[in-house]
Amino acid sequence: MFRRRTALLVHPALDDDALHATLTELRPTPQLHGLGAGSSRPLWQPVADLLRDTGRDWDRRWHRMSVLANHLPPAVCERWIGERPDDGDALALWSCVRCVRRAAADGWTAVRDAERACLRAAEVCPEDPTPWLALLGLMHSLAVPPRDAVPVWTEAVTRAPWHRGAYHRLLSYLSPRGHGSVADMMDFARQGAARAPHGSPLALLPVAARVELVAHRQRQTSLGADSHWNEPLAGAEIESALTDWFHTAAAPHAEAVADLNILAFALVRAHRPSDTAPVFRRIGRRMTPHPWALLPEPERTFLYWRDREGGRPGR
Repeated sequence: MFRRRTALLVHPALDDDALHATLTELRPTPQLHGLGAGSSRPLWQPVADLLRDTGRDWDRRWHRMSVLANHLPPAVCERWIGERPDDGDALALWSCVRCVRRAAADGWTAVRDAERACLRAAEVCPEDPTPWLALLGLMHSLAVPPRDAVPVWTEAVTRAPWHRGAYHRLLSYLSPRGHGSVADMMDFARQGAARAPHGSPLALLPVAARVELVAHRQRQTSLGADSHWNEPLAGAEIESALTDWFHTAAAPHAEAVADLNILAFALVRAHRPSDTAPVFRRIGRRMTPHPWALLPEPERTFLYWRDREGGRPGR
């Protein structure tokens, strides 16, 4: 039973093979001082190549930047920004790194440095929503009230109107587990889904918000948290996610794997086996910790439901 867990692919890069390859190439070794030694190629060149190839796909750019900021060896970005201080990609990534790795113990000097990094990147890359989303993350970590954070979010979606990452970042901000309320979160999710174009992954926003609601209720008390999936409105939200996103011919987006896991989780909790199977088949082995970590033994639970609903991959 336990050996089956190794078949899962649980990785922050999701199904982005190019991002995964870059992280693997730059993975720290026991000889950290030798990272990049013996090569005429700059240490940061694989990251620069990856971001150059990403182009203006703002959705994938944000996914790649946020994963890189959390998982790159610190020396890589430090050397890149040191050697190319005016490089737009380097500045955008540096803004993400500074916001992610700013420790609370570092005080307001680190906060101001992170803020300046975001604003500098936004100045050099005026069309890129990434620096604004990095700044929004910084504000989240500082518990800035949502009314002051929304203008920053607006800067991001002005540049990329249906940016999946931007909407999910503000959803997290407005969550009762963040700095908002149930009413604020659900209203934002429903309005975003209603306005999004057909085929947009934002159709899943109300389902993602309901997962947040369950997590919030579960943190307060384990009793009755799952009753939210039995409400008629929950069924309508799931149906809209299936009709307006899952069953459309929309091209996969950068974090489609994460959305598929949210949808599969909701379908399992709502007891909709006929709809669950095709979602699990599309997921295959790519489980994400969220939202399965809300259940006991997440990996074992995921495998149980995937195999029970006929979603086991054929390879």
